[in-house]
Amino acid sequence: MEINRAFTRIEEGEIHYRYSGNESDETIYMIHSSPASSVILLPLMGELNAHFHTIAPDTLGFGDSVPPTKDQPSSADYAESVIRVLDQLEIDQCYFYGSHTGAHIATEVAINFPDRVKKLVLDGIAMFTDEEKEDFLKHYAPEIKPDEFGRHLIWAWNFVRDQFIYFPYYKRSPEYRRAEVEMLPPEILNNLVLEVLKGLDTYHKGYHAAFTHNMTERLPLIKVETLCGASEDDPLKAGVDKALDLIPNSKKATFPGEAKSDGLKTKARTIADFLKS
Repeated sequence: MEINRAFTRIEEGEIHYRYSGNESDETIYMIHSSPASSVILLPLMGELNAHFHTIAPDTLGFGDSVPPTKDQPSSADYAESVIRVLDQLEIDQCYFYGSHTGAHIATEVAINFPDRVKKLVLDGIAMFTDEEKEDFLKHYAPEIKPDEFGRHLIWAWNFVRDQFIYFPYYKRSPEYRRAEVEMLPPEILNNLVLEVLKGLDTYHKGYHAAFTHNMTERLPLIKVETLCGASEDDPLKAGVDKALDLIPNSKKATFPGEAKSDGLKTKARTIADFLKS
């Protein structure tokens, strides 16, 4: 089924979003991971749109969406912008899916606006120690500006590529190598890099919000039914069990790596079964 693109406008400016499926079906609002945009969700949307109306906006400051107005927006600030998008699209209540940084935003939506959330899926949950957060804040998402010699272009390519080789990507040594992950084809890698370049000046704000978000304190406040999951090759999979212990009404799922045969279909089916149960 075709995946379309459109814009809506909230107080910060224009928000770009992708959508697919029949509008008569129940809606899933999908919040992407960093650092690219909702383009990373296209494969999963393509599996879910047979049974759901899927909407995947570019978060403020990513892809083709306008930047946030605050210098250091919090996950709660991003969540408030999500509600404004829902209002503009005239969606009163729907399912929510959040991946990595998107999981932080979706968490705050569920906590602060529970009447808008039917069920919640958290895919890849960061449960970092204070020391890890400090290290990530210092090294993971530096502020980048266009460079007269084009060095920002080389940085963007290496930044995206190395995230599929190491975790964290800036610790480029054998002990941090993600041996179980296959490198993306250069065409797909190029598409992700182009999305990062669109938000070059503001991509770091989403990371800052995630790295300063206290999931240990916030997750117990989720009251809606929640699926805590991660793919087998996800570097954040260790956080699933920790989150499961903190969220009162939660279930666990382990998704196969999307590179595996039928891995993406199995992941979509697991999510759909949970939402429809």
